[in-house]
Amino acid sequence: MKAVTVLLPLLSLSTSFASPTGEQVVLSLGESGRFPSLSSSNAYHVVNEWLDDAKKSILKGKKNLEKWYHDGKEFIKQNELLYELVSHPSFEEHQLRVTEPDLCDTSVKQYSGYLDIAQDKHLFFWFFESRNSPSTDPLVLWLNGGPGCSSSTGLLFELGPCSIANEGKNTTFNKHSWTSSANVIFLDQPVNVGFSYGEDGTTVNNSPVAGKDVYAFLELFLARFPEYSKQPFHISGESYAGTYLPNIATAIWNGNKQLELAPTPSLKKINFESILIGNGLTDPYTQFGSVADYACDGPYPVYSDPQGAECSALRAKIPTCQNMLKRCYSSGSRLFCVPALLYCNSQLIGPLTQLGLNPYDVRKKCDRATDGDLCYKQMTWIDSWMNDPKVKVALGVDPTRNFASCNMEVNQAFLFQGDGAHNSAELLGELVDGGVRLLIYAGNADMMCNFVGNERWLDVLDSSFKNEFIAAKTIPWITAGSGTLAGSVRSAGGKGFTAGNVTFVTVFEAGHMVPYDQPEAALDMFSRWLSNSPLSLQ
Repeated sequence: MKAVTVLLPLLSLSTSFASPTGEQVVLSLGESGRFPSLSSSNAYHVVNEWLDDAKKSILKGKKNLEKWYHDGKEFIKQNELLYELVSHPSFEEHQLRVTEPDLCDTSVKQYSGYLDIAQDKHLFFWFFESRNSPSTDPLVLWLNGGPGCSSSTGLLFELGPCSIANEGKNTTFNKHSWTSSANVIFLDQPVNVGFSYGEDGTTVNNSPVAGKDVYAFLELFLARFPEYSKQPFHISGESYAGTYLPNIATAIWNGNKQLELAPTPSLKKINFESILIGNGLTDPYTQFGSVADYACDGPYPVYSDPQGAECSALRAKIPTCQNMLKRCYSSGSRLFCVPALLYCNSQLIGPLTQLGLNPYDVRKKCDRATDGDLCYKQMTWIDSWMNDPKVKVALGVDPTRNFASCNMEVNQAFLFQGDGAHNSAELLGELVDGGVRLLIYAGNADMMCNFVGNERWLDVLDSSFKNEFIAAKTIPWITAGSGTLAGSVRSAGGKGFTAGNVTFVTVFEAGHMVPYDQPEAALDMFSRWLSNSPLSLQ
């Protein structure tokens, strides 16, 4: 089924990453994978086929939802699957259901399962230990964008320990995985994204609420796995994560402040070190203002004449877009924010998506008949692999639950709250001034959240490093391993001896998904940032 006709110019490719724009098929149950949906009547047989013998033995004779203790841990049988159950007195409405899969990268310890919130919201996660030194390497949370897209895109297509292959029939080892340098959590949020789900129509439609849910997840995760609580913690993501992450960061920051005022022994102060955002949507006013400059004068111009009719038309529409966004910023009201999003996307991004190019990498053409609605056929491969009943059972997922990389209904729910029109950058100043480091990176071939706009909003970010960042020179970024010129970097703070407190990296020859286009360079940037080492030796 197609999205409502009036919204077609606005709801296309954005469902996978940042801002809404064009036509998108809404996937219904059973469409997204090569495996048909399963009824509850035969789910037992599927689980029984793929569950390992040890778990079968433990579950034998137990009733659904039955709980019991063993070796000081609580367990539960649910949907014919075995989970460890983790609760916390400070989060009475939250619990974790945890299992230990053996997929993707079997050389490291991994956990997956759900954060259950008030019995009606269930967020799916998949965690991988570092390949290097799990006991000392940082802990990193990764989110994909959308809103409405699963973190499995990052896991299986970009920076995870394995990469989707062979039309979704299997995966291959990713030697440039970010798990080479960190313990990484991939989280599907908000509810109804990926394997996450809500009961009885429960939805989340704004980033502040999503941020509070993620904070609760982190506290329960660290309570269960205190061995990861002493290392530095970083949050990272791309695209609409540019909106998510400032809100999540604020929830963590406020939680830490409350613990300082009223220490609670059972709660962990999160060692919040930094925020990493790739090709994000964070300050729409500034970023929409850059659309014509990128499309007409950028490194990969999509129009042949920067002074021609197409470029003039784009530039003429920017003042109206920015005036509408300014009103949204000042009021915070969806009555102003929703129209601003609709206008800016339809009038500025809409024309660019009709050019036959991949808007996430304008170096390439996009034939949606063969490449898919999102211009990457691998997205459908991910759906196929994740819908394999064997994979679901290993991950602790009810085999009757269907997986889709992106959920259009979640995308629309956020759109009609005007969530993506807010200035999330204004949340970052206090955090940066308090010592949380900020890395913004962007591939220079991405048209959806272009690098020009991402650098400009850092120029106007209100923090104690503002003047230093404005004065900072752009210098080359050379990878430490191969000595390749991978991009350029601007930085404030650290006086050249660290990676900086506010840092912007342009990644050459990369689109929206930097770790996919430049895996070696992305890992170099990530590893040096985590170790707080300069990205340039100049």
